[in-house]
Amino acid sequence: MRKWEDVRGTFLNHFFKELERKSIIAFKDNESERSQNLSPELTHAIRESRIAVVVFSKNYSSSTWCLNELLQVYECYQSMDLPVIPIFYGLDPSHVRKQTGEFGKNFEKTCRNKTEACVYQWRRALCDVSNFLGYHSPNWANEATMIEQVANDVLFKLNLTPSSDFPEFVGIEDHIAAMNSVDKR
Repeated sequence: MRKWEDVRGTFLNHFFKELERKSIIAFKDNESERSQNLSPELTHAIRESRIAVVVFSKNYSSSTWCLNELLQVYECYQSMDLPVIPIFYGLDPSHVRKQTGEFGKNFEKTCRNKTEACVYQWRRALCDVSNFLGYHSPNWANEATMIEQVANDVLFKLNLTPSSDFPEFVGIEDHIAAMNSVDKR
């Protein structure tokens, strides 16, 4: 199974749509898995991000590309305090943490012919990121509610607030307040 195939047509499309609705600009990695190396564009996007959301699925670990992408996110977390929100879509966080279950089987296949150092880095990133506070989809009765909550969490972490008066202008309230304070002088 190719990268993201198990979540692209469902969860990811809805998640990106909710981010867009909240005027959050998200980088969409639409590259097909042509190689094991990350594109310079993707590496730059991760390094310039203010937050990272990692969606783990059963098939996530079957992709060298995804694991290398996670490693880049994890390195930015360590060196630049990049906030990371994990989402565990259709699997238990412990399967990611310990590389067990179907996730673990896929991971073992992906690790064949890889160096010990590479496998160690992937394991460390998987273990550490899966311990971050995140979202476990089976705990939510309604996927749409979870998606909305994740998007709100991203907004909060970006220090943006959605406006009920101007839904298309995120953060406009601060500018209006500043203009009002100037008018009162």
